[in-house]
Amino acid sequence: MSAPEEASPVEEALPFFVYGTLRSGGRNHAVHLAGRCAEIRPAVLEGAALHAGPGFPYAVPDPTPGRRIVGELITVRPGAYAGALATLDELEECRADGTGLYVRRRLAVWTAAGEQREAWVYLAGPAAEARLRARPALIASGDWADR
Repeated sequence: MSAPEEASPVEEALPFFVYGTLRSGGRNHAVHLAGRCAEIRPAVLEGAALHAGPGFPYAVPDPTPGRRIVGELITVRPGAYAGALATLDELEECRADGTGLYVRRRLAVWTAAGEQREAWVYLAGPAAEARLRARPALIASGDWADR
């Protein structure tokens, strides 16, 4: 996993790496992303562990060899990008000061075709990460579908 980069005030239109309810077929995908997607590709986030939260997943950085999260790389249509970004930040309770339920970071992910791409990834926020490190709820496969 590459070093996290804070989201800047002027947001770059990167694809989103989604790994839980925002994946195609998930309840939040249907509500927040359906009709906005230009492309959906299988992808993985290396160097992170997937944990089950109450009703939804959390990604937590984890240097354990082989640790990865299975998900999708979603490219949003340009005209829908600003609205999708705002909607997803609100859904994930992502706050500009980094204290939200999730934090959005620019990270490298790998597509199923072996291509490395930069994407926005929602990681567990500070309080959720601390809770999960103290009492892990690891999904060993890294795939939310296996919970």
